[in-house]
Amino acid sequence: MARAVKALYAVLVTSLLAAPAPAVTASAGTASSAGTAEEAAPAPRPRATGVRGLEIAVPAYAWAGDGMLGDLVATTPAASVVVLNPGNGDAPFDGRWQARADALRAATTATGEKTKVLGYVHTDHGNRDFDAVKASVDNYLKTRDGRLHVDGIFFDVVSRDCGPGNATRDHYARLREYVQDTMDGVDPTAADLVVDNPGTAIADCYLEPGHRTADVFVTFEDTYAAYTGGGWLGGNVFADSGGYRTGTELDPTGTAFWHLVHAVPDATAMRATLRTAFDRGAGYAYATGTRMPNPWDESPSWKYRSQTLYAATLG
Repeated sequence: MARAVKALYAVLVTSLLAAPAPAVTASAGTASSAGTAEEAAPAPRPRATGVRGLEIAVPAYAWAGDGMLGDLVATTPAASVVVLNPGNGDAPFDGRWQARADALRAATTATGEKTKVLGYVHTDHGNRDFDAVKASVDNYLKTRDGRLHVDGIFFDVVSRDCGPGNATRDHYARLREYVQDTMDGVDPTAADLVVDNPGTAIADCYLEPGHRTADVFVTFEDTYAAYTGGGWLGGNVFADSGGYRTGTELDPTGTAFWHLVHAVPDATAMRATLRTAFDRGAGYAYATGTRMPNPWDESPSWKYRSQTLYAATLG
């Protein structure tokens, strides 16, 4: 699938999923050079015992041979999560993609674990046919060699609302169950990771015990200007009765929320973004200076290492 189509989905995600927030113009700042000196890390805000700090998770909407994925493989410490996107999940997850995924999964993160790789699948706010979504999931999980080359699925263009009688929520819960069952059928020892991306605060029904639809939710995806201005709605979750909150009471490990911020002007703003994400209850974050129409297909000018090292100081 052509890169232009991939960019179309990036536009779709930002324009539709960020709709509840007022429109904000991207920052006009210029990305700093890779050689910018690191500032002293501020004292992190303490979290409860056993709760993880901030980790870097990267949506890599690039082709298997692009430099971005090579940069991620070479980064030490590595990003905690990387999303691979072969043609919006519709292009074959073939041997070349599998080799790239395996190389990423061999890297070690700041927590001493291995990078988790997710396959991208779009869902059209729950309107895409269930069997079509399952076919995209199978593209990653049912390979010709019978092995798992990914650690789970990243569901994109996810609805933020429960739907009538929680029908939309239950649709995504079924998808999560399908991922879990399929991975268990391939390798019963494999740990699965499912991410839902509404791109904005999500209804708290999605995290309801017994009906939870994902392990992690992307609850912000927009520009730096929006993140530091009116685009942040005030929390990661909301209730049908109204009001936004951090959702920490639904997130005992501190890993349930992920913030994605693009058009970040420089390395100083990148660090401020990560600190803000931590303060807003995110367990994962990513900041890049690249811009629309696809801010997720290039490495940031300040390199991944500066993010993974700084994030490790928070928490």
